Amino acid sequence: MAAAPKEEKHFVLVHGACHGAWCWYKLKPKLESAGHKVTALDLAASGVDARAIADVNSLAEYSEPLLHFIESLGPKEEVILVGHSLGGMNLALAMERFPHKITAAVFLTAFLPDTVHQPSYVLNQVCITIFRQLISQ
Repeated sequence: MAAAPKEEKHFVLVHGACHGAWCWYKLKPKLESAGHKVTALDLAASGVDARAIADVNSLAEYSEPLLHFIESLGPKEEVILVGHSLGGMNLALAMERFPHKITAAVFLTAFLPDTVHQPSYVLNQVCITIFRQLISQ
């Protein structure tokens, strides 16, 4: 009895703050060697993207490389998003804009916005926590 053919998945890897596509250098080849397609992107002002972070004014602008990539997919193409750290915010935005293009999303120790607060709430809470820790020392 022949084994069922493996179904190739397309993973899109989204880095966290102060990183770039390079941070997936160990995971990308492992997924590819398992027969999957993998795309690791540099978000705006990250990795090899030459924009200055001071010129990026919103989460949507920061996410443009991811959003453009998903928009460019064919009508039947779907991807699995994997985001780390701040990349979770980019995943949430992409999921909201392109729900029909995303099979699943993996929030790998990533920010996960909720449905009650503005997206900046999560980041504000992290800053408040860090500030409280610093003043208590």
